[in-house]
Amino acid sequence: MVNQPLAERLRPKELAEFCGQDHLVGKNAVLRKLIESGNIPSFILWGPPGVGKTTLANIIANTLKRPFFHLSAVHSGVKDVRETIEKAKKQQFFNQPNPILFIDEIHRFNKSQQDSLLSAVEQGIITLIGATTENPSFEVISPLLSRCQIYIMKSLDEAELKGLLDKALQKDSYLSAYNIEIKEYEALIRISGGDARKLYNALELVVSSESDDSAPEKIIIDNNKVLNHVQKNLALYDKNGEQHYDIISAFIKSLRGSDPNAAVYWLARMVEGGEDPKFIARRMLILAAEDIGLANPNALLLAQSCFEAINVIGWPESRIILSEAAIYLATSPKSNSAYMAIDSAIEKVGSEGDLPVPLHIRNAPTRLMKDLNYGKDYKYAHSFEGNFIQDNFLPDEIKGSLFYEPGNNPREEEIRKKLSIMWKDLYNYNK
Repeated sequence: MVNQPLAERLRPKELAEFCGQDHLVGKNAVLRKLIESGNIPSFILWGPPGVGKTTLANIIANTLKRPFFHLSAVHSGVKDVRETIEKAKKQQFFNQPNPILFIDEIHRFNKSQQDSLLSAVEQGIITLIGATTENPSFEVISPLLSRCQIYIMKSLDEAELKGLLDKALQKDSYLSAYNIEIKEYEALIRISGGDARKLYNALELVVSSESDDSAPEKIIIDNNKVLNHVQKNLALYDKNGEQHYDIISAFIKSLRGSDPNAAVYWLARMVEGGEDPKFIARRMLILAAEDIGLANPNALLLAQSCFEAINVIGWPESRIILSEAAIYLATSPKSNSAYMAIDSAIEKVGSEGDLPVPLHIRNAPTRLMKDLNYGKDYKYAHSFEGNFIQDNFLPDEIKGSLFYEPGNNPREEEIRKKLSIMWKDLYNYNK
């Protein structure tokens, strides 16, 4: 079917057609031996997008003639898991191998969703095959992880990608109808980033664009044509490539620039592109400390709550929590004073080296240390009015050095006034 994507039309049906991952499915490789034995354990395939995780799961089910159930963690919840397990129970027969349940993007399941799989895996009701682009050690709960083998899949290399392109031109019924020559492979391979699906999408787009307005005798594909057609028409979010960094950069800069509309737009681009919600939440945590800081300390607490909440709630509801946090951060007053303070202090450490701690604020747990005047003349703040007494807490060589400069916002203006009164003889906090 021409209306099917090229990647679907060419999806391998047998292990002999499978491209790459020789360390897993090549001759005498561990997973191939298990498949040939007919006795596979539950396992998780960990690797980047477009390397064949879903295809391999389908091939295993077809090879072993097992009932096959496919759930996407993006669209499924606990109810879907339980219903699928019930269906699997009904397909169990005496001495028959258990059905395979394939869960794509299993890292998107929260704890309760993953918990719902445990009993069925333990009892052998299903053989679980999970697919994830994230490190299972961080994203999959320990009880489930301990019941599964982990197999790492790699990005396809240049030779494998070239082989896929040549195969597409020869085997695909649509492409083989044209006289196509790939004169230069570099742009197609670079755009793919080791992802077979992206490679096929780019190839199909170039061929479609070249054949739209005419019926050329020959279509020659070179790097310029690929870059022109793909950059112009392929508006895909690449969560592992250059656009991944461009869009997260646009998102962070929109938050820093106090534009909630732009922030939500770039958030939507990431949500629709399948970005990991935890990655987005982690970046907002950093921004809350780096760019909002003491202008609104509650921003860090809210960003932390957002990160914790998306782990509990799961997808797709987490998009609402991310949106709320993004709008809050965008509309908060901004200050990078804490960020600048620590960097300024680190720079001073680098230039001055390991300066000695002043004697009066050293720890003095032993008699010898006390005899050496460790802790002598230390002024205990709580013994003075207002729980404060001006003293020097820096090495003498850098006494009076100002690292924290309050930001220009109402909260830190109050901090500045307070510090200028408290430290008027040591630090210059007057603008």
